[in-house]
Amino acid sequence: MTTLEVGNLGGLVFFFILIMVGPPILLSLFGLIVRKNNPKAAKVLFILAGLYLLVGLGICGSLMM
Repeated sequence: MTTLEVGNLGGLVFFFILIMVGPPILLSLFGLIVRKNNPKAAKVLFILAGLYLLVGLGICGSLMM
């Protein structure tokens, strides 16, 4: 049996990092935009961004280890 050789995984690592921090950044930006008109919705967006970051760093971070 031959093993498969893995080449450059830089793109995969970048993809995981993008999944970890991309959506929380977007949710935070939307929260900053919405904060003037609807502070309650902005608070919900900030909480969702924090939760997504916490879960994303936990799951994707453990996959990257």
